[in-house]
This record gives sequence, structure tokens and C-alpha cells, in this order.
Amino acid sequence: MITGGLLAGRRALITGAGTGIGRAIARALTSADARVAVTDRDEAAARTVARALEGAVAFRLDVTDAAETADVIERAADAFGGLEIVCANAGVSTMNRVVDLGEAEWDHNMAVNAKGVFLTNQAAVRYWLAQGVKGVIVNTASMAGKQGVALLAHYAASKFAVVGFTQSLAREVAERGIRVNCVCPGFVRTAMQAREVEWEAKLRGMTPDAVRAEYIALTPLGRLEEPEDVADTVVFLASDGARFVTGEALNVTGGVRMD
Repeated sequence: MITGGLLAGRRALITGAGTGIGRAIARALTSADARVAVTDRDEAAARTVARALEGAVAFRLDVTDAAETADVIERAADAFGGLEIVCANAGVSTMNRVVDLGEAEWDHNMAVNAKGVFLTNQAAVRYWLAQGVKGVIVNTASMAGKQGVALLAHYAASKFAVVGFTQSLAREVAERGIRVNCVCPGFVRTAMQAREVEWEAKLRGMTPDAVRAEYIALTPLGRLEEPEDVADTVVFLASDGARFVTGEALNVTGGVRMD
């Protein structure tokens, strides 16, 4: 984990930070000396994470609600006296063959993964433009946002949307000094992955252990990815070390994807 004063004096908000990658991002930003607003649809989870982080605050946030998203951005900024970093990380997944995929599954993935990123980014940019702030956005996409994946067509479509949106917004706001990037994680060891492994095993007639072994075999660095692997990359993108990086969809996959 990156430590020290890399982000000293910065204020950050992370969505979907009650568990998994979002929780790791909140911890990593704090270790880099940023103050963080931990947000999650599960307010209790957000508060649990925030209590363990110095200077952190917690808010309930449903990223599919435009008014609530804008309000929480403002409340976090008010709590800290400003806001420079926003990480749109909230995400969901389900797994199914396209022929069996229902509209509810499609809509749920699109609402949280794509619309949620749009609303969070929009609220952040509106706040920064009004305040004259040169902020930084890091969105969580996926390697499935660069290449389609069997059984995850709806999820992949939502993550392709995140990559395209990130690049488009980056072009729009670059002249205002606002940077927008996204990370594309691979096979990350989280509770979400554990659910996906069970689903995939059932759909493919395999054991969960065989699915995990396949994930590792596909990863040149030879292990499952940890949330901290993603979080440290987010810290870099949020830092001045990435001051000339915008519009990127950065692979954090252990070599599964190299494009």
C-alpha cells in the first residue's frame, strides 16, 4: 500500500466504499494522507469503514439517484471544506447467458455501473466548475470493459460504457484542468468475485475451485488480484504523479490484458 504524504491536504469521495475495491481505495487514499468520504448504499458498512480511518466521514449514497448523488457531493465538500478527488467505484454484477438474461438484470447492471458513474461524475464536475477547482476523477471499469466476456454480456456492456464515458468526459473538461481516468481490474478477490465464481461454476458445470484455478492460469503474474492492487493504482492516478494522464483506461490485471 502506498503511504506517506502523496495526497496530503486532498479531500476525496469514494462510492461503493463499504466493501471490496471501494473499501481498499478508501484505506489507500487515507494512507496517502487524504481525507475521505466513504459512501455506500449500505450506510452501516460505510460507517464501519469510516470509523477505522482517520478524519473520514460516511454517507449513505444510492448512485442511481441523481438528486442524492449531487447532495452527497455537496455535503462531503462542506464537511471537508472542499473536494478534489472523486472515485466512482460503486458496481454490481450478475451472470447469465444472453438467451436467459432478463430485462431486470440488464437494467440493474446498467443503472449502477453506467448510470451511477455518469451521475457521480456529473455531480463532481458541476461542483468543480462552480468552485473553479481542478479536480480528479477515477472511475472503476473492468477488463470486461475492453473485451466481451461470455456469461457477462450485460456487465461487459455497462463497463464498456464506463470506458467510453471516461474518455469522452476527459476531452470535455481537460481545458478546465479536470482529469478523468478509469481503472480496469482483472480477477479481483472480493465478495463479488466469490459470488461470480459460484455462478460461473454452476453455469459451466465446473467446481468453484476449478474456476479460480482458470482465473489464475489466465493471469501471467500468477495469482488472483487483491483489492489493494487496484487501490494503489487509484492513488497514483489521483496524485500529481499522474498530472499529465487523462482519458486513460488503465489495465490493472496482472497481465491478463496488455492492450
